Amino acid sequence: MDNSTIKEGFLGQRMIVLPNEVIHRLSSKPITRSFYVTDMGYYPKANYHHRKRKKGVGEYIFIYCSEGEGWYDVDDEITPVFPNQYFIIPRNTKHSYGAHKSNPWSIYWMHFNGLLVNDLIERYRLKAKRTIAVPFESGRIALFDQIFKIYKSSYIEPQMEYASISALNFLSSFIYDDTNNLRTDNYENLVDSITEFLTDNIDKSYTSEDIALKFNYSSSYIFNLFKKKTGYSLIHFFNLKKIQKSCEYIKYTDLNIKEISYKVGFQDPLYFSRLFKKYMGVSPKSYRTQIEN
Repeated sequence: MDNSTIKEGFLGQRMIVLPNEVIHRLSSKPITRSFYVTDMGYYPKANYHHRKRKKGVGEYIFIYCSEGEGWYDVDDEITPVFPNQYFIIPRNTKHSYGAHKSNPWSIYWMHFNGLLVNDLIERYRLKAKRTIAVPFESGRIALFDQIFKIYKSSYIEPQMEYASISALNFLSSFIYDDTNNLRTDNYENLVDSITEFLTDNIDKSYTSEDIALKFNYSSSYIFNLFKKKTGYSLIHFFNLKKIQKSCEYIKYTDLNIKEISYKVGFQDPLYFSRLFKKYMGVSPKSYRTQIEN
């Protein structure tokens, strides 16, 4: 059982706990078993709010503080929480959390589980912060309200599927906030600029040195930064984009392979064909035959 302190609830609070039968169904259905919610709610100005779980719970816990202040304790380390910050508590982990005494938080919270959540949480952990600040977005709150309304009103399978997908979208909007929003960081802007430049110049041929010169950085700096941010080297990424574009030409035009090779910046069609097969597993000619058949 939870040890909890809630003084007569909170004015305007909303909370829903899905029945075990519904949770079991969500965890076994193809569309919802990857990600599903078990409990969710909203506590405004949650005076005296406090939870302590010595053995944790079987789900991950997401908490987003929209106003006020609070704190949480995991691994015997207390972390303060301020407006527009969120955190996720691992499942089956001893923890406690609560509202600030004089400036109690307002929180949106969600318990969730599923087959993909471990990998999703790894993405969250890569941020290496115990609380993460995000800009306030009314769209997130509207999505939360929509999800809550579905869970409260119906257990019809298509609606539950939509709610689970929407809940994953809601959570992802926090975890991937730095990807979802326009970035202001100079390093991120540089990678974006390089990516845009390469995408806009698919018909040309560039070396790493050419690109470094274009952006006035050393080739080693550009290479390491781009690899760190995208997981690909510059030329590997550029070739991927070229092969992607060539697939579009093969699928949607009558251009021959030689013409497509020139269109994506390769003056040697034989080299283009070898590279295409390396990435796609078949030659350009075989790829066209597969599509036509």
